[in-house]
Amino acid sequence: MNRQEISVEKLLNIIEEKERRIAELEQQVQWFMEQMRLSKRKQFGVSSEQTKIEQINLFNEEEETHNLAISEPQKIEVKAYYRKRTRLTTDKLPEDLPVEVIEHKLPEKECICPECGSGLHTMGKETRDELKIIPAKAVIVRHIRHVYSCRNCEKTSDHTPIVKAEIPEPVIKGSFASPETIAHIATQKFMMGSPLYRQEQEWKQNGIEISRQTMSNWLIKACEDWLEPIYEEMKKRLCEHEVLHADETVMQVLKEPGKAAQSKSYMWLYRTSGDTRHQIILYDYQSDRKHIHPEEFLKGFSGYLHADGYSGYYKLPEKITVVGCWAHVRRKFFDAMEALPKEKQAMSNAAKGVAYCDKLFHLEKQFALLCPENRLEEREKQSKPIIDEFYDWIRKLNVLPKTHLGKAVQYAQYQRKYLERYMLNGRLEISNNRAERSIKPFVIGRKNWLFSNTPSGARASAVYYSLVETAKENGLNPFEYLSWIFTQAPNLGKPGYVSSFADFLPGSVKIPAKVFIPQSKRTELEKYAWEEDE
Repeated sequence: MNRQEISVEKLLNIIEEKERRIAELEQQVQWFMEQMRLSKRKQFGVSSEQTKIEQINLFNEEEETHNLAISEPQKIEVKAYYRKRTRLTTDKLPEDLPVEVIEHKLPEKECICPECGSGLHTMGKETRDELKIIPAKAVIVRHIRHVYSCRNCEKTSDHTPIVKAEIPEPVIKGSFASPETIAHIATQKFMMGSPLYRQEQEWKQNGIEISRQTMSNWLIKACEDWLEPIYEEMKKRLCEHEVLHADETVMQVLKEPGKAAQSKSYMWLYRTSGDTRHQIILYDYQSDRKHIHPEEFLKGFSGYLHADGYSGYYKLPEKITVVGCWAHVRRKFFDAMEALPKEKQAMSNAAKGVAYCDKLFHLEKQFALLCPENRLEEREKQSKPIIDEFYDWIRKLNVLPKTHLGKAVQYAQYQRKYLERYMLNGRLEISNNRAERSIKPFVIGRKNWLFSNTPSGARASAVYYSLVETAKENGLNPFEYLSWIFTQAPNLGKPGYVSSFADFLPGSVKIPAKVFIPQSKRTELEKYAWEEDE
């Protein structure tokens, strides 16, 4: 081989190496562009993951799309009419609000006709309604307990009996906090997301100086004395159910022993499924994400557990069957689609993956009103062929593992055993969105109060969120519910009060009517939804 041939071969090798390197760099650039597009969407775009229903037409299967078509409302021609526009149709004032009537009349001396000078009479009235807000007011409730003695015994006997009138026990002994005060502080923080320092400022504006430390102590003490026993009763009742949902999210606790203030702690959530008559939602604070925590919490539970793809759930005992979440599969394909340039999204493999998931979710909407047995039968007929087709499709895909589409495919393949388990029982759900919706109030509240100071405060937060969210789910007014508990619990067993902590659970006949929210004022959550806010 001469020198010229060696030079050409060397040159070809260099070119080949350069082309390989260029391909690698192009792949890296593509990955960075995907990351940038996803980052922009999360920062500036809408958080909903909803897609247009027309995307199902990617498959060109008329018989299937016909079954999945959304029925349009029937159009009926009506006679045109006009009405005076007052306010948006979404604005509505409750009919049972007290009405303060202010009448505007002419002075008697002005009730004279400007034409003939005769007296005027009322021929009609014009009405205008306004919503008037009266800020909350505070009052001091002074309990005066009468103490009685016998005057005759005072004069004639060396022993004088003392008789005291009955008086209810306070929620916290030695404190001026009433049941309503602690309930108000709790609902403001754990339902409205108002941190204690903001409440402190609000109290101060009304001339009441109560420090955030005092409010925190009240919440923790009331929780330890009266709410934790109710929480334990709810936990026993929860573990008696056959189908549960679980989820977890991070939180920060500043004074966690043995941990830096910046380290992660976790709030776990466990709740009943959709077909349960009286819903129970429980939060559980733990310092880490180890699988031993759900195992310990669910010690008395045996049945199906809806969860996400966290591997810790798969280490639970065999008596617990973990069911996967198709919403997570869809989300990964959706992110892969959003990472592409807009002109390439519609006909991409990522969009096809989203469409497969959408088919399954739309079928579940059609099955929503069926009994569990019929729902299971329909899933076998309609859903299972789609699942098999989906996995046959992704098996044939040739994608790079580190791309967003590659990660979505890997996740779907790894989770297949768990994702197909919702086909085992008609009571199971296609996703774990029920748990994700329930943990969202905590996530929203966390954005306001940011962290817990101590583990005891974090545990109290878990208990308060549990009772507030359980109350909301069962049509109870959280403020009225907590006020009733803090009034009844310190006097447990006395005449006129409840006899056990089990009487405070949802569904108890002891819960008074005033604690319930009227049916007309309740907002029902959508039962089947896959789009999740960030």
